[in-house]
Amino acid sequence: MTKSDPLVIFTPSGKRGNFAVGTPVLTAARQLGVDLDSVCGGRGICSRCQITPSYGEFPKHGVSVSKDALSEWNSVEERYKSIRGLIDGRRLGCQAKIEGDVVIDVPPESQVHKQVVRKRAEARDITLNPTVRLYYVEVEQPDMHEPSGDLERLIAALKDQWKLGEISADLSVLTSLQTTLRKGEWKVTVALHQAADDAPHTILRLWSGFFDSPIYGLAVDLGSTTIAAHLCDLQTGEVTASSGIMNPQIRFGEDLMSRVSYGMMNEGGADEMTRAVRDVMNALFDQICDEASIDKSHILDTVFVCNPVMHHLFLGIDPYELGQAPFALATSDALRLKASDLGLTLHPETRSYILPCIAGHVGADAAAVALSEAPDKSDDLVLVVDVGTNAELLLGNRERVLACSSPTGPAFEGAQISSGQRAAPGAIEHVTIDPVTKEPRFQVIGSDLWSDEDGFDAAIAVSGVTGICGSGIIELVAEMRMSGIVDGPGLIGSAEQTGTARCFADGRTNSYMVWDGSADGGPVITVTNRDIREIQMAKAALYSGARLLMDKFGVDTVDRIVLAGAFGAHISPKHAMVLGMIPDCALSMVTSAGNAAGTGARIALLNRSARGEIETTVRKIGKVETAIEPRFQEHFVNASAIPNSADPFPIMATRITLPDLNFNTGSGGGGGRRRRRRG
Repeated sequence: MTKSDPLVIFTPSGKRGNFAVGTPVLTAARQLGVDLDSVCGGRGICSRCQITPSYGEFPKHGVSVSKDALSEWNSVEERYKSIRGLIDGRRLGCQAKIEGDVVIDVPPESQVHKQVVRKRAEARDITLNPTVRLYYVEVEQPDMHEPSGDLERLIAALKDQWKLGEISADLSVLTSLQTTLRKGEWKVTVALHQAADDAPHTILRLWSGFFDSPIYGLAVDLGSTTIAAHLCDLQTGEVTASSGIMNPQIRFGEDLMSRVSYGMMNEGGADEMTRAVRDVMNALFDQICDEASIDKSHILDTVFVCNPVMHHLFLGIDPYELGQAPFALATSDALRLKASDLGLTLHPETRSYILPCIAGHVGADAAAVALSEAPDKSDDLVLVVDVGTNAELLLGNRERVLACSSPTGPAFEGAQISSGQRAAPGAIEHVTIDPVTKEPRFQVIGSDLWSDEDGFDAAIAVSGVTGICGSGIIELVAEMRMSGIVDGPGLIGSAEQTGTARCFADGRTNSYMVWDGSADGGPVITVTNRDIREIQMAKAALYSGARLLMDKFGVDTVDRIVLAGAFGAHISPKHAMVLGMIPDCALSMVTSAGNAAGTGARIALLNRSARGEIETTVRKIGKVETAIEPRFQEHFVNASAIPNSADPFPIMATRITLPDLNFNTGSGGGGGRRRRRRG
């Protein structure tokens, strides 16, 4: 392989390399350690190695992908598609060969170690007041002496028997109305939608006779990386099932601005991304209904939360304006639509509610977090951090609330890390390093045992040790700092400086060996200095956003911190503090809210009054745009050090003493401190 050979970039892993023309995609994936499944030895039989190539301009990756970047569709792929089916745009990795620079997405079902989508439903007491309710009525039969339409008599029965106000129905209800009434002998159960307590009612659906089965709603958190859906019983509020799926837009760009750029650089690119997310949303809904064994047509209400770029792409709006100042939204108000308006294959009258956005870079997901965590009702000053590819931050109390977003990028998700991966069985998620021996011990997803405990090898026999997920890389870097392997500026020391052979020369810098599974055909897992830099950039962006909000409040400390988001739920507060991800605070006052955006979506789904509440709250939240704040860069530079080169962390210092190190000595020795220059 040479640099003149075509460049192949795999998503979502971010792994890349140059390969000779004619190299099968599956071969390239294996050589790079990309998680692409195959059991038939490349014969085109098993279909496990399906991939999705992307074409067009990719400024983030610095490549232009032409339509002939892969070899032509061949007879093996055609035979497989004709017999078993193949999603349009998919190729078999064992058959497609590299002909030019290309960006290739590995969909979740093609990954050996499929991601554990952790956006579960959090336990929460929610006042039940849904927008959709069932009403059983007996309708007067038609009379030639008093002629009126069946709909009019149905509405009259509802008003009389249930004391309801204005009621209407759309055409799709009228087409089945007469058959349903007569089949039920003029007794029917009606699903009525009422957007607010004082709003008119709309007939969504009819059942002959008394319908005694549940009706459902979906609360959906549409994230940049993952999409999570919670299926809720609208009559009991119970979460019947929860499921998640990877956002297929990752192949167009791991971060939001890359997706905006893809839409700008490629004609029809925004529409392509809209189709991708709607298609996978429908697949997710089918999946969750199968898991819960329910009829999908019984889903009559849906609520969505998402960041502004995902908001626009889901709605079918080109997010071009969000890519440049003043970052104007097409609309920031809440939206009340039919699910069919969004291309969702649910019942034709199913309703969709999208929470309001706060600002151009602070979306409906942040509004959902505000609804869930209610900083505006807090007596103390609380910082709420929704950690993800694009982090949203809220700081406030009863007096006022401020919000901003910070582009942390995908490093916290394990992307752009040399041994990084999504959260899946076999991924390292918890780590400690002995400060004397520098030896690591760790836990992987799928096992409760530590790597130095008896039975560990047997416990991971199926999954193996495969890489490092987001929570794992945060703990690793923090542990490396605490044990003297990494200095404050972020340099990994040499074997001589650190006193361990696990540190080894790797080009112009050093790397740290975490796990060597090569003897058993497994991966060699290391942390490189580039990995440290990726984490430094991500955590500096997060901290700088928090610091800007604190500047606006005129404070240097906060009373408590809430880590939100599916990823935030798995972050160790101690390690986050050591890294300098979050401001100095008593560790006992750093808590996790789990998937707060998803919880906010459930609150809005199950309590229509909460929708009006958050719409009012959002209008009062102050917006801080980090992109134009002059002090953001200053805070960012300071926060690039571990934990920080300017801001003290006195509370943390009472519990954790960090080694005073600087490995930039200009030589391999020196004991770790910078040498003084002679005058």
